[in-house]
Amino acid sequence: MDWILYIVATLFFLIGAGCLLLVVIGLPGGWIMLGVAGLIEWADQYYLPEESSQTFDWWVFIACGVLLAIGELVEFLASAAGAKKGGASRRGMVGALIGGFVGVFLFAGLLSVVPLVGTILGAFLGALLGTFLGALIGEMSGEEGTVKGSVKPALGATAGRVLGTASKLGIAISVWFVLSFSAFLN
Repeated sequence: MDWILYIVATLFFLIGAGCLLLVVIGLPGGWIMLGVAGLIEWADQYYLPEESSQTFDWWVFIACGVLLAIGELVEFLASAAGAKKGGASRRGMVGALIGGFVGVFLFAGLLSVVPLVGTILGAFLGALLGTFLGALIGEMSGEEGTVKGSVKPALGATAGRVLGTASKLGIAISVWFVLSFSAFLN
């Protein structure tokens, strides 16, 4: 029966690695990973012996959920903070947030003609380009908005988006490590 535990832990490890790729392109891979861990925990009642009734401890779920929430907050605020550091107005910061969100879905859809790779590349490029264009349009929509004056805040927003995604990825890697380690320990 122990071999089942190792198979489940290995599958979780591999699925978790795939979820990390989702984080890179701006999708909620960390939350999907936590959801998969929850499904494994629910299924434990069907394949684990009575004496070891869980793969993950509940405190692990709570800690990972808190970490993922922090990662989301950091990513969400990073592009706006980057835009602000680049001298953006409120319009530019809001434009960066909206543009990044729209860009992920628009470009993922446009490049989905190339299965999987196109979608992943499209979402990643869409997040960056959408953030840049959103901040640029937001800045240009102001009273004194010019293309020349809007580029610096737009570049700041894009740099913030990259740093926010990198921070969120670091947190997701930590969650993946903790959950995988926990799965192999039980």
